[in-house]
Amino acid sequence: MSVDVLIVDDDELVRIGLRTILDAQPDLRVVAEAADGAEVPPLVARHRPQVVLMDVRMPGIDGIQATRHLLATSAEPPRVLVVTTFANDEYVYEALRAGASGFLLKRAKPAEVVAAVRVVARGDSLLFPAAIRRLVGAYGRRDADGLRAARLTEREAEVLRLMAAGLSNPEIAARLVVGVETVKTHVGNVLTKLGVRDRTQAVIAAYESGFVVPNG
Repeated sequence: MSVDVLIVDDDELVRIGLRTILDAQPDLRVVAEAADGAEVPPLVARHRPQVVLMDVRMPGIDGIQATRHLLATSAEPPRVLVVTTFANDEYVYEALRAGASGFLLKRAKPAEVVAAVRVVARGDSLLFPAAIRRLVGAYGRRDADGLRAARLTEREAEVLRLMAAGLSNPEIAARLVVGVETVKTHVGNVLTKLGVRDRTQAVIAAYESGFVVPNG
C-alpha cells in the first residue's frame, strides 16, 4: 500500500522538486498540491493523505494556522511534516507546538525527504533533539505546572527523559532492560497524561516545564 502525500508550498519549484522525489518511490504517491494553507482542508477531505508536507511561511493562511486547523477539525488527521528553509525559526517551533510531527529542511537530500515521509507515515515523530533544544531555548514558554499536573509515574518520567534525548522505543527498551511493548505502553501513557498527539509535543512539554533543561 502506498503512502499518499499532500504537498503545500507557495513556491512552485519546491512543489515540483518534492513531487519528483516522492513519486520516484514505489511506496509513495503525491495525490495533490496546494500553494496556500486555505486549500488544505478541502484537499485533505477529498484525497485523505497520510502525510502533509507543509511549508510554514506562506501568504494568506500560513503553515501554523493550517496545521492547527487541520488537527482540530479532522476526525482522522494526517501527519504533518513541516518543510522549512531555516531550522532555528519561530514559525517551525509554533508549528511543532500546533501538532506537526517534525520538520524537514528544504535543502535536505532526496533520501532524507523520503525517509522523513516514511517515518511520520508509520506514526513516529521526526525528532531532532539538538534542534528542538535550540528552538525551546529561543522561543519556549515556561510552564512549570504542566508536567506536575500530568502526574507521571517514575518510570513514565524516565521514559520521557529518554524520548527527549531522541531515543527510539527499541533503544529505550535496551536502556531500561524491558520489552519494546512495555515501552510502547509507557509512551502511550505519557502522551495521554500530557494530552499531546505524539512524541514531538511530549518532548516540547518536557522542555517547557523545566523537566528537561535545553542546555543539559
